[in-house]
Amino acid sequence: MHFSHPNTPCARLATLVLLAALSLALVPRTRVAAQPGGGAAGDTREADKLAPDVRSLVRGARRGEKVRVILQLHSLPSADLNTLLEGGGEVRVRARYQSLDAWALEVDADKVGRLASFGEVGFVSGDYELRPLGHVTSTTGADDVRAPAGRGANYSHVDGSGVGIAVVDSGVYRQHRSFLERGKGGEWASRVVHSEDFTGEGRTDDPYGHGTFVASAAAGNASLHGGAYGGVAPGAHLVNLRVLGSDGTGSVSNVLKALDWLMTNHARFNIRVVNMSLGTPAVNSYRQDPLCRAARRLHDFGVLVVAAAGNLGKDAAGRKTYGHIHSPGNEPSVLTVGASNTFGTDARDDDAVTSYSSRGPARAYWTDGRGVRHYDNNVKPDLVAPGNKLVFAASPGSTLLARHPHLESDISLADAPDSKLMYMSGTSASAPVVAGTAALMFQVNLAVTPNMAKAFLMYTAQQLRGFNAFEQGAGQLNAEGAVRLAKTMRAVGLNLTYAARPVPRTVIAAQGFAWAQGVMLDHSWATGEELITKYQRAYTLDAVLNDGVTEGYSTVERNPDEFTAGVNVGEHVLLSDGTRLGGGYVFFPTSLLLGDGVMVSDGVMVSDDTASMF
Repeated sequence: MHFSHPNTPCARLATLVLLAALSLALVPRTRVAAQPGGGAAGDTREADKLAPDVRSLVRGARRGEKVRVILQLHSLPSADLNTLLEGGGEVRVRARYQSLDAWALEVDADKVGRLASFGEVGFVSGDYELRPLGHVTSTTGADDVRAPAGRGANYSHVDGSGVGIAVVDSGVYRQHRSFLERGKGGEWASRVVHSEDFTGEGRTDDPYGHGTFVASAAAGNASLHGGAYGGVAPGAHLVNLRVLGSDGTGSVSNVLKALDWLMTNHARFNIRVVNMSLGTPAVNSYRQDPLCRAARRLHDFGVLVVAAAGNLGKDAAGRKTYGHIHSPGNEPSVLTVGASNTFGTDARDDDAVTSYSSRGPARAYWTDGRGVRHYDNNVKPDLVAPGNKLVFAASPGSTLLARHPHLESDISLADAPDSKLMYMSGTSASAPVVAGTAALMFQVNLAVTPNMAKAFLMYTAQQLRGFNAFEQGAGQLNAEGAVRLAKTMRAVGLNLTYAARPVPRTVIAAQGFAWAQGVMLDHSWATGEELITKYQRAYTLDAVLNDGVTEGYSTVERNPDEFTAGVNVGEHVLLSDGTRLGGGYVFFPTSLLLGDGVMVSDGVMVSDDTASMF
């Protein structure tokens, strides 16, 4: 099989048919239901209700061995299921997530199949382990948001004030100077306004040292070292939800506890954005994955979920790999962020996607009753942001610094414990930069929805030359453009009006660049000025941007119920040479969608649940 080089004028398309072995075991099944932004409407193929890893675990378990699983329901539990759950013998309930219709259970391995046999059960997956994935204000354009009047509109007050950012991570050292603000009475107080522990360790500080860095990247102030290491939204308040323990690991059940808490308490703290710089390999389709489904519920309640794409962009030999987007970043409603490298300069003409940043497509899948896998293949990440060798707050005495003392910034070696800084690289670092930018958008315009914030961030992004859509999504974060759109936009009926017609161009560090002027969808790209001049149905709370397209096996069309006629869908996705749409070599045309086991060229060959560059 031949794969053409990405820089040839006509990149050839190739398909790889993937055949999964049929299982001889009895397979609990469920009908695949269409879900916003996802499944094909009317799809009635029966799906295996046991996650592949759970099925393998059960087969290899010893008699009487206990396994930990996440049980998801699509309707109220029957009397028989309640009896099983409340029996206390074969099944032990570890936690119930009332707002998510999910349970964390410990169950005899040989009884897992019985759980899946109940009609109200949607899916049974493992309680996976999670790990962190892990001058910024100048190069992202955040400083230009607060530029003095001589350099444009004066938004000096735009700092995220009044907006809550939830940080789902390893905890936050709230006494760090990066989080302090002076109250009306002159006293100093922390902007970490609430903390909850979901690890069982009974503490909310940050002994591991990851969450403090992440929180300060999103919302640290500029009080240290002349303001060089301030976060993007220094006025936002933070809600610390600790799900990773002292060793930096956690579980799906820990995160579900935190997201269930958020469902109940997000309005109390005006939480408009949640940052998840952590993840687990995305094996199960977003239609079934419990983290993805919880993220979708938060999205529908008006909370933007920002997630790190992962750091698996290359293999041990340093070769590019594709298809390693982490959960919940594979969920269509989530804003999934990869990492770019600014090479320490404010100017953006030398910026690049980092080699380690996970590339799409999202290769999670669901398995039908015949044992055949059906891959999601969503184009991810949605965009990239600076994430290489960033410097932000350090938690004193953290495990991270103890294990890797070279990460402590030499700038702050002599500083007090509440002022320490450290280096970190990864999509863990880039995700909160985007979360902070979203907080600025929510501050300046209450009408902005999660879908609109996601669309505006992609529309204003800068496409990086030399990188395809699976590497950079719509392009690199442009905080100035995104906040300018949100600030000056007014909704008048179905139209979005502006004090001045938005110029699709931004100047940072004396260099100008054009906006991407498009939005990534499932397997395609939507363009058109009406994306920012008309309120699209796809921007509402009960929708997902991906609902704006209707896909077949060989076509993709604009959904007229979601996008107006001025939005063009399916001409082609981001170009492989990273230039503007309409020039360069098309990465892949939508005449051949990324279907089950089908992939495209650019030297990419996909097999099973991994992908490699040839």
